[in-house]
Amino acid sequence: MRSIYKTPDELRMMVPAGILTAQALDAVEAAIRPGISTLELDAIAERVIREAGGEPNFQLVDGYHHTVCASVNDVVVHGIPNETPLQPGDIVSIDCGAQLNGWNGDSARTFIVPGDDSDASGTAHSDVWVREAHRVSNATREVMWHGIAAVATARHMNDIGGAIEDAIDEQPGPLGNLENFTGHGIGRNMHEEPTVFNYRVRRRGPVVKAGLAICIEPMLTGGSPDVGIDDDEWSVRAVDGTPTAHWEHTVIRHKDGIWVTTAHDGGAAGLAPFGIVPVQP
Repeated sequence: MRSIYKTPDELRMMVPAGILTAQALDAVEAAIRPGISTLELDAIAERVIREAGGEPNFQLVDGYHHTVCASVNDVVVHGIPNETPLQPGDIVSIDCGAQLNGWNGDSARTFIVPGDDSDASGTAHSDVWVREAHRVSNATREVMWHGIAAVATARHMNDIGGAIEDAIDEQPGPLGNLENFTGHGIGRNMHEEPTVFNYRVRRRGPVVKAGLAICIEPMLTGGSPDVGIDDDEWSVRAVDGTPTAHWEHTVIRHKDGIWVTTAHDGGAAGLAPFGIVPVQP
């Protein structure tokens, strides 16, 4: 069995793939507006990745044919891009990955589509919905950073899951934590061992030490954790119809510290509240 731990050189080679993933998401973020479709956003992400000499690693997943997963409103993860125009107030999670020189990055961000000035109402959703969308997205992003920060000090993988679970419990308002969907290891393949649970489990899990490369990705609803799978056999939808969010970064641990490969600053801004200064491998 292949070791879950990478060599220092292998960790360094993962950084460009992470940056390319971030650049694709940057382009998507710049393009999000009312009226654009998630299929158009998918094409934007693919163009950025291919023009840099990379390959969309989501297209390497058996049965999936797009560069991103685009999950809108009550779809938590694995939403398939389509031609439906986005509406003001929609909450949209874009999950994207790039493979470059044989190494992978994987990251997700959640956006709330801004209001359309031409629309007197400003949004296709109620004010309550928009406030909830912001609450769920902000909470999910904060929880993700708690999990990333834990990578710096954790002794076993379950310490990371525990940090994520505790952070969820500290957030205001109800949140549903999807227990059947997890983070994962990453490297030569987008999905590798170990499993990264977003909650405590009974076993301690693998040792967290230099050489580890994982994706931290909490997926939360604004209410119940119960979800169903749409007829497309991909889209994971909250049964209670609440806004949902998904945030993810690829993070590596090496002998001198941690580094977030899918953040342009290595995670410095997100880790600052925890007193952690990331160190590039």
